Amino acid sequence: METLVEKTDNFVSNLFAKKLPETCIYHNYTHTKRVFKSTKEIIDNTNISEEDTQALLLTALLHDTGYSESLDNHEEHSVRISTAFLKEQNVSEETIIKISSLIMATKMEHQPTNLLEEVIRDADASHLAKEYFKETSEFLRQEFELNCKENYSNSDWLKINIDFLQNKHKFYTEYALKNWQPKKEEHLLKILNEQAALKKKKKKQKLKKLVKEESPEKGIQTLFRVTLRNHLKLSDIADTKANILLSVNAIIISLALSNLIPKLDNPSNQYLIYPTLIFIVFSIISMLLSVLATRPNVTGGEFTRKEIEEKKVNLLFFGNFHKMPLDEYKWAMHELMDDKDYIYDTMIKDLYFLGKVLHRKYKILRITYTVFMIGFITSSISFVIAFNTLQ
Repeated sequence: METLVEKTDNFVSNLFAKKLPETCIYHNYTHTKRVFKSTKEIIDNTNISEEDTQALLLTALLHDTGYSESLDNHEEHSVRISTAFLKEQNVSEETIIKISSLIMATKMEHQPTNLLEEVIRDADASHLAKEYFKETSEFLRQEFELNCKENYSNSDWLKINIDFLQNKHKFYTEYALKNWQPKKEEHLLKILNEQAALKKKKKKQKLKKLVKEESPEKGIQTLFRVTLRNHLKLSDIADTKANILLSVNAIIISLALSNLIPKLDNPSNQYLIYPTLIFIVFSIISMLLSVLATRPNVTGGEFTRKEIEEKKVNLLFFGNFHKMPLDEYKWAMHELMDDKDYIYDTMIKDLYFLGKVLHRKYKILRITYTVFMIGFITSSISFVIAFNTLQ
């Protein structure tokens, strides 16, 4: 039989999969499982009752569920979500109050008043003493930037981390102080050294360069670089959305083939034929459209010298040169690099045709999602009508 902890784990996993914003790249299910693992690590090395152990493990799983509803005051939202879930599981009021109190204890400014609060606070900050500290720190930085719309330079982020490690954070439990504090101090030392190296580098740059106006061309290059990066990100997003639809419809068809279609042989189930066909047909159409949205279109891969001389070829796109000999391509690239106007013209073409591809992808994706939605609604209505007709 599934335990309460396992039920809670599944609940949190499903909640985050459905409702957690994509911008929460740190406070997500991965972070929750890390906190859960660290909580268990402390419990295994501390004298804690079985009842308090369960409360701590449930708190570790539920403490960030509030991010699924709001980034502000997420602890309060987590308490509300966890209370509703635990009541459904017939958990005692005393345990629910204890878990709610422990969730509120994870607030940054809170000072723990008992051992259980110390355990959950240490577990929530255990990444400061783990080998993945740098990785999680970068995820947290990106999450702040995505949600607060504020960019942190490397120097600013180092200062924030140093201030947090030195002045705002401390471990409380004996286990954490003995086993995690030394590693935390190692990370702090590395950050201090990194900050010193960054300051030294900036000082050298100031000594080497005179103050001068930024070259207008640098702004143009930045424009192309940022625009190209945005195009590629949008293309990745489109491919991801198409893959999601492919996976969902493949699952739907698999379930239909394994559960619905075998039942249609029975004359008593004939009323299911049309709803099932509608269900499958719309899923197949959605899959085909998803494939069309992601299907690559490779061009001829050849060009002539005349086309290069007339500046008609985009040499930055592989589809225009993949069949050409290396010597010809090197000659063409040198022609491109020797002509600044040709370079900019080529980059403009590259962005333009990337935009055309993106337009096609998103247009097909929009149609695909519409078809999927209509198919889902239509088949659902068909099943309802079929069941009512049977009665």
